[in-house]
Amino acid sequence: MKEPHPALVSVTAAIEERSRETRRNFVRLRDRARPRGVARSCASCSNLAHVTAAMGPAEKVLLTGDSAPNIGVVTAYNDMLSAHQPFAGYPDMIRRAAGRAGATAQVAGGVPAMCDGITQGQPGMELSLFSRDVIALSTAVALSHGVFDAVVCLGVCDKIGPGLLIGALQFPHLPVVFSPAGPMPTGLSNEEKAKLRQLHAEGKADRAALLASEMRSYHAPGTCTFYGTANSNQVLIEAMGLHVPGAAFAQPGGELRSRLLDASVDEVAGAARAPEGRRIGDIVCAKSIVNAIVALLATGGSTNHTIHWIAVAAAAGIQLTWDDIDALSKIVPLMARIYPNGSADINAFEASGGVGFLIGQLIDAGLLHEDVHTISGFGLRRYAVEAGLEEGRLVYSPSPGTSRNRAVLRDAADPFEPESGLRVLGGNLGRAVAKTSAVKDEHRVVRAPARVFDSQEAFLSAFEAGSITADAVVVIRFQGPKANGMPELHRLMPALGSLLDRGLKVALVTDGRLSGASGKVASALHVTPEAAEGGALGRIFDGDMISLDLREGRLEAEIAPEELARRIPAVQPDPDQDVGRALFAPLRALARPADAGAGFTGMI
Repeated sequence: MKEPHPALVSVTAAIEERSRETRRNFVRLRDRARPRGVARSCASCSNLAHVTAAMGPAEKVLLTGDSAPNIGVVTAYNDMLSAHQPFAGYPDMIRRAAGRAGATAQVAGGVPAMCDGITQGQPGMELSLFSRDVIALSTAVALSHGVFDAVVCLGVCDKIGPGLLIGALQFPHLPVVFSPAGPMPTGLSNEEKAKLRQLHAEGKADRAALLASEMRSYHAPGTCTFYGTANSNQVLIEAMGLHVPGAAFAQPGGELRSRLLDASVDEVAGAARAPEGRRIGDIVCAKSIVNAIVALLATGGSTNHTIHWIAVAAAAGIQLTWDDIDALSKIVPLMARIYPNGSADINAFEASGGVGFLIGQLIDAGLLHEDVHTISGFGLRRYAVEAGLEEGRLVYSPSPGTSRNRAVLRDAADPFEPESGLRVLGGNLGRAVAKTSAVKDEHRVVRAPARVFDSQEAFLSAFEAGSITADAVVVIRFQGPKANGMPELHRLMPALGSLLDRGLKVALVTDGRLSGASGKVASALHVTPEAAEGGALGRIFDGDMISLDLREGRLEAEIAPEELARRIPAVQPDPDQDVGRALFAPLRALARPADAGAGFTGMI
C-alpha cells in the first residue's frame, strides 16, 4: 500500500481546517447526546408504556429491561418504486434478526420516496430535489421519540439516500447502518434504450415501440441498472462504511441479500452495546466524506452528488466545496465504464469485482483514507472483499487482485482515463459542474452561438419545429433551486443527442440538473449563481457566442464585462403552482445555491 497521495492529504487537511468550528459544534452535539445505558432509560413510565403497547409479551420484557438495544427502522418503502418494493418484508426480517441478537426493533417511521423516473418531464419533478430535505425532516421526526439505541435506514434512490443520511446525522450519538435492496436483473441494454429514445424524439419510432423498449429496461423489483444517482448512492455509502461490506449490489430476493440484512442488524446491535467509534457521528468525518467523493470520481458517478454530498457533509459540520471535488478529480483515475460512461450496467460492474475491488485498488494506490471508523469496525480495508454464501452462511473473501472484465472495471494503475469524469467549470457565466466521462473527446470543447430558452418545454418545441439547424450552445435558465426547485432536465437529452448525431456542434448550459444517467452532450450543469438570483444566464441573448471547454474547465460568454453588466436581466416566468408546487414556494425562497447543497434544512 502506498502512502496517501499528497493531494488527498492536503485536500482533507484543508477541509478539516475550514470546518474546525462547525465540526466542533457537531462533536459537542454528538457527545452531549450520548445516553447512559439504553436510550429509553430516560423515558417516563407513561412514555415507555406507549412504546411497548403494541408489542408482544417477550418483546415487552426486553424493552422494559435496561440492557437490550432497541433498533429504530426508518423506511422509504413503497411499492411504486421498483428499488423500494423489496423493503415490504424488511421490518419483519429485521425484527427476527434483532431477536437473535438479543435486541428489539420497531419501525420508527416512514419517509416519502418519489421516483425521478416517473416524474421526469412532469410537473412533479419540481418537488424532487426538495424531497431530499423533506426526507431528512421526516427521519428526524421518526427518531425524535428518543427510545432507539441504533438505526437501520432503508432507502436507495436519488434523494432518498442523502435525505436519510442528513436526517440520521441529527442523531450523531447513534450507530446507523444502511441496508439497500439491490439492483434488478439486467434487461434491455442501455445503448438500445437510448437509441429508441432518440429515434422517438426524431419521430422515427412510435409510442408503442418506445413503451415496449422502456418496459424491457425497467422490468423487475430492484434499482434501475444504469449508473445514475441511485446506484452512485450505494457506492458512496459503502465507501463511507455505512453499509456492511458487500451490501451495495447483491440482487433483491436472494439468500445473499437476506444474509447481508441479518449482518447489518447484527453489526448495528453490537455497535449499540459498544458504540465508541461506531456511532454515525464517528463514522462520518472529513476523511470518510473525502472517501465518498473519491469513489464517486473513480466510477464516473452522478453529478447530482456534487450537490447532495455537500449537504451531507454540512449536516456533520464539514464544509465540503466544489473546489475540493475539483482538486480530487485531478488525482483520481476513472476506473469504471458503466452506462452512461460505457455500455455495461451495474450488474456487470458487480460481476467484474464491484465496490470491494474498487476500494482495495484505491487504498493500495493511496487514494482512500484507510484509517476510518465503519459500522463494521475500524479500517476501510475490511471493505475490500466480496460477499458470498457457504452452506447458507455469509462469508467474505478478498476482492480479486485484477478485474474480471477490464472493459467495465480497471485497476487504479491502468485506468480508462488518468483523471476522473467530473470537472468544475468557471468563467463570466458563473460556476458549474460537468460530467466528462461520457463525452467523447472531440465533443468536449464547443464554441457556438447561444439559443436561449426559459424552460425545457420551450426548447423541445423549437426542436420539434425544426428550428435548430446550426451549431448551438443551448441555454436553459430559470431552472435553479430558487426558480422552480431545480428539476432534472432529462427530456432534453434525446433531442440534444439527435442534434449531435446530425454533425452539429452542440452543448447545454443550465442552472438546472440532469439525470445522473445523462451522457454524451457536453453540459455545464448547476450554474451558480442561478438566473433567478441575478446570475449571468439571465443576461444572455440568442446569438451571443458561448465557449464551453470541459478540458480546461472554462465557461465563458464572449461579451465585454461592461456590456454584460449593462444588460437588463430577463424576468422569470411565473412558476406554476399545481400538484403541490405551491406548498414548496416558501422553501424555494430559502434554498441555498447549488454549490452550497441547494437545500433548505439547517446546517451545523
